[in-house]
Amino acid sequence: MSRSGTGSEHKHLTVRAYLADLVASELSVGDTVPSERSLTEKFGVSRMTVRQAVDALVHEGVLERAQGRGTFVAPPRADFEMRLTTFGEETRRRGMEPGTVVLDSGVAPAPSSVADALGRGTADPMHHVVRLRSADGSPMSVEEAWIPVDLAPDLLADGVPPSLYGALRARGLAPTWGEDTITASDASAQEQELLGLRGSRAVLRTVRRTFAGDAPLMYSRSSYRGDRYSVVVPLREARPTLVPRTHAALTEDDVPDDEPTPAPTTVGASEGNYR
Repeated sequence: MSRSGTGSEHKHLTVRAYLADLVASELSVGDTVPSERSLTEKFGVSRMTVRQAVDALVHEGVLERAQGRGTFVAPPRADFEMRLTTFGEETRRRGMEPGTVVLDSGVAPAPSSVADALGRGTADPMHHVVRLRSADGSPMSVEEAWIPVDLAPDLLADGVPPSLYGALRARGLAPTWGEDTITASDASAQEQELLGLRGSRAVLRTVRRTFAGDAPLMYSRSSYRGDRYSVVVPLREARPTLVPRTHAALTEDDVPDDEPTPAPTTVGASEGNYR
């Protein structure tokens, strides 16, 4: 029985390797992969073995399924590396065209979690911006940001700027470092719709404080498609943290009402990501 199991596993890996090589050498993003029937005939294996190989590549983000249409080559994952660049800069660096849809903007009192993170009172007015970010027309993340109005009173005077970081830099408020909390959880119903999630519901969530020197500048939280991002964390020798942490983890206010608070997977001070 052990020999049979080993043979079955070998066949599964053979089919998986064939499909992965096909994607790497012959197929392009959006191309259809061979059908389960053709693969069972080609390799002389059961449909279950073929499905296991395809499932593995779907889980890895190499392939994606479309209900009623088949299985296709998925767009490559973006590296989610911590640095203080804009979404547009990072997207263009990867050879894609960035896009933004403003879902909401205006001035509102700071929620308690935001006020606490920025060292402000709950009545303090905040610029509040919610955006859907895309790359080559494909939705990538939903981002929500708060910036104290007194730091940049005219920030939204002409509408939401293409880059909040860029607009702040133009006003002498250059972001110099940030502090992220990263978690993984299921998307809310609204996030599934906005991000076009079908088979996978996983999202990466970030809660961030951005600083200009020692002063808190922006508080933001974002939901990134789990099937389109991989986390990359540069490592270096241990050294003292930049500042004592005063807002280390997600609160219940940081998660949509229809889902539980996720457990943090990565917490620490970093050199930022894109805004």
